[in-house]
Amino acid sequence: MAFLLLVSGCNNPLPPAPPSALNHATLLDLVSQAADDNHVKAALVFAVLEAESGGNPNAVSPHGAMGLMQLMPATMAACGLRQPFDPRGNLECGASYLSQMLARFHDVALAVAAYNAGPEAVATAHGVPPKSQSYVTRVLTLYRSFAAAP
Repeated sequence: MAFLLLVSGCNNPLPPAPPSALNHATLLDLVSQAADDNHVKAALVFAVLEAESGGNPNAVSPHGAMGLMQLMPATMAACGLRQPFDPRGNLECGASYLSQMLARFHDVALAVAAYNAGPEAVATAHGVPPKSQSYVTRVLTLYRSFAAAP
């Protein structure tokens, strides 16, 4: 322990290592369940997850988004999610939010833009906001690729 204290350069021990990444099969099962529970296509949930976190359940953005689906604190609060790094809960909340955006906008591109920039930004822009255009293109490309996979 003393070695860790010296290496870290302070008197506090280093934080524990984050849990290891999910294996691909487990991640696919969790995505499938969250998608089914929220009536969203699994390929779309997986595309958003890939664009948001690359499958890292411990991801944190500079803007405060957390977990696999990169959920903001207000979105997590609306879902009742207390553990943002719990893969199952994070996926359920993210898929629920995505389902809400699909119901509101009736268009996959607009729903994905709303997931990224917020529904108000989409409504104000009367479409995909400029800051979300590359994100939407990336998610839709991934979505088509995942949907076409056997």
